[in-house]
Amino acid sequence: MSVTGVTMNRPAIWPDGKRFAFTIFDDTDRSTRENVSRVYAFLADLGFRTTKSCWVFRGDPNRGKHAGETLDDEAYRRWVLDLHREGFEIGWHGATWHGSPRAETARALERFADVFGAYPATGANHASNDECIYWGSARVTGWRRAVYNVLTRYRNDSRFRGHMDNDPHYWGDLCRAKIKYYRNFVFRDINSLGLCPCMPYHDPLKPDVNYWFTSADGDRADRFNRCLNESAQDRLEASGGACIMYTHFANGFDDKGQIHPRFKALMERLAKKNGWFVPVATLLDFLLTRTNHREIPLPALRRLERRWLLEKLFVGTD
Repeated sequence: MSVTGVTMNRPAIWPDGKRFAFTIFDDTDRSTRENVSRVYAFLADLGFRTTKSCWVFRGDPNRGKHAGETLDDEAYRRWVLDLHREGFEIGWHGATWHGSPRAETARALERFADVFGAYPATGANHASNDECIYWGSARVTGWRRAVYNVLTRYRNDSRFRGHMDNDPHYWGDLCRAKIKYYRNFVFRDINSLGLCPCMPYHDPLKPDVNYWFTSADGDRADRFNRCLNESAQDRLEASGGACIMYTHFANGFDDKGQIHPRFKALMERLAKKNGWFVPVATLLDFLLTRTNHREIPLPALRRLERRWLLEKLFVGTD
């Protein structure tokens, strides 16, 4: 396969003879044992192993957005550790649910490594945090940044400062040293690899992130189910592609102790297919061994930015 003149040795056959790959990155917003543990038990029973992000420290309830349980909550920490031992990956979503200065972020990374035995392999920004890295207007370049600023009425112009050295919230060097993969663009299409065949990719314009990955839009239960409908599943399988679903399992997947019926039916159907159901870092590590390049070609990056802007304008993807 060629990506703007760069040859990619895309796998014709996934490991163990699997026909496609599927995984999930679950942002921890609002998550508690009560509202997501049944979802994870359901996934485990079906044979899925995915990625659950977590917050490290309990934050200020009067700051930030979408507070949930953290590693400071003993019962929650024990449960997340159990997930990790079962083969689920635990990812990074920041120190807590609101902005943290560099020293707090550094302390949180060390605490994460103490709990899980290693630094997080994957991470994603929490949109209300000042230390988000290459977020807001910094996600895009050139005229696309100007369009983004107009669409957002300049609310996010230089608002996020995790990549700005000399800022109190700068932690880009820590991200580069300790986290391998970071999420950026989210699209409606199920085939994340089809939209970005060179992922995981390095963007030399954003040097503090080692590799970026794209995701499919499963923000809440209804969007997840739309993206994973029966025809989309079949298309993903036929294409031999890979889906990294972005979601918040605290957003409607467990209703008063019952797994959302449509989500349940779709995941049961998907589990019967010959898919490779591994955590995000495992999938990206495999893809990284199959490429003969590391930096995304500029035309390919511009295409991603344009498509993301169009979807943000007309659909409202993250």
